[in-house]
Amino acid sequence: MRVGPLCGVLVGVLVVGVVVGELPPPDASYKILMLLPISSKSHRNVFIPVAEALAERGHKIVMMSNTAKPMNHPNIHEFDHGVPDFNEDNINMFEARKQKFGGLGTLNTILPAVARKLYKRPEVMKLYNRRKEFDVIIIDHMFNEVAYPFLHEMPFITLVTGGMDHRHSAVLGNVLNPSYAPNFLTDFPAPLSMWHRFINTLGHIGLAFYWRNWVTVPLVQKEITAQFPDLPPLLDIERNLSLALINTHFTISKTMPVLPSEVEVGTMHCRPAQPLPQDLETWISGAGPEGVIYFSLGSVAKGSSMPTEYRDAFIEAFRRLPHRVIWKYEGELKGVSDNVLIQKWLPQQDILAHNKVKVFITHGGLLSLQESIYHATPLLSIPIFGDQPKNALFVKNKGLGDMLVWEELTADALVNTLTEITTNPQYTRNMESVSRPLRDQLTTPKERAVYWTEYVIRHKGAPQLKCPAAELSWVEFLMLDVLAVLLVVLHITIYILYRILRAISAKIFGHQKVKSKRE
Repeated sequence: MRVGPLCGVLVGVLVVGVVVGELPPPDASYKILMLLPISSKSHRNVFIPVAEALAERGHKIVMMSNTAKPMNHPNIHEFDHGVPDFNEDNINMFEARKQKFGGLGTLNTILPAVARKLYKRPEVMKLYNRRKEFDVIIIDHMFNEVAYPFLHEMPFITLVTGGMDHRHSAVLGNVLNPSYAPNFLTDFPAPLSMWHRFINTLGHIGLAFYWRNWVTVPLVQKEITAQFPDLPPLLDIERNLSLALINTHFTISKTMPVLPSEVEVGTMHCRPAQPLPQDLETWISGAGPEGVIYFSLGSVAKGSSMPTEYRDAFIEAFRRLPHRVIWKYEGELKGVSDNVLIQKWLPQQDILAHNKVKVFITHGGLLSLQESIYHATPLLSIPIFGDQPKNALFVKNKGLGDMLVWEELTADALVNTLTEITTNPQYTRNMESVSRPLRDQLTTPKERAVYWTEYVIRHKGAPQLKCPAAELSWVEFLMLDVLAVLLVVLHITIYILYRILRAISAKIFGHQKVKSKRE
């Protein structure tokens, strides 16, 4: 829902007041360690609202990351671990998307290298040796098995930055059914056909097995074992998980069953609009009735790494459109028309909240999707890698906009699709119909994140949250042993019945044969 700048500031103050004021004061000032050694800037942006909300309540936060930035809050200390192997600025996502599993295979080289080097950093080992001084550890659930040694014999929480992940949910004992629950990378229109259910089942099993049991985690485990030979296996440490804060909400994704240990905190980073810089406000306000198109590929996929044919298609399409365009692009760009404004950095949420902005062209990242729905701005999704195709399909199926694929991208396709989205009011109405229930919540996502984090601390890891299914093996969970016994019993029963019937048949028909011979 779009609001004016002044109203947005007032609402923002009220929201902060709810986060800080509705919860009772904490029992004590806790020490909280946050770990995201393998993380993109967008993942860090999910952690920051939690860190700031906890810090506002007097807790002391230490954060180790690979994307550290100066923090203004005195209760937050963030440092960069200094291992350079994962640097998103050096990753070309347009090249990565050509690889299997959306580029995830590159992590099979990066993660073992980080695991090998991380604990050789003096500052990291100093933090590791004093880890038990902290009351709880919060860790990014994705790609961060390298930090699991910190979690040994410690209560810990995962922040599920990418939304519901079937692999991670299974760790807590909530095994999602592939008949309707999407896997991490793909989704299909509901209800799923038999073929889609078959493919989805393979995705559920294959992705989990590939990552956890076959390739990725075993490679990391080898490096960790070499340095910590007495440490339990990483996946055994993971089973001690107390709570998952999931970056999603049932109004903006497929509704899934959740356990008490799974708390939805999606859109924590979203906020009401703040006043735009004067140059941007002037540009947007002067757009006329056609309005503005906003174009950004997020923090990882740089516009400057876009293949030339796609870049030229955008330049040509924007030249043919009557709208003004704001394009986040890192570098100089020649040949753009006068209706295009290019900047290296932009206040995305403040732009999306402006009532002159008609559509957001995006790569389909989860945070951008959440911001668009929060501010009710229709979308044109052009997914690049990871879970973005799944997000783009959600946009299309819900009528929140449309999607294109890079291989079929042309100036004509862009002009036609953008014209449809900006002139058809149904997309805005659909966005508003999703945005309203998203905002209609009894408590704020930040408040839930703070409450449940403190809950885990107060109750010493909160073992009462744990589902018994988390302790079962796959054989026990799927009742394969019980089914095997039932099959044996059934086989024996059928065999006994067969022998009885054969004996009765032999007695009856054998007697008849003897009688007929006598006659």
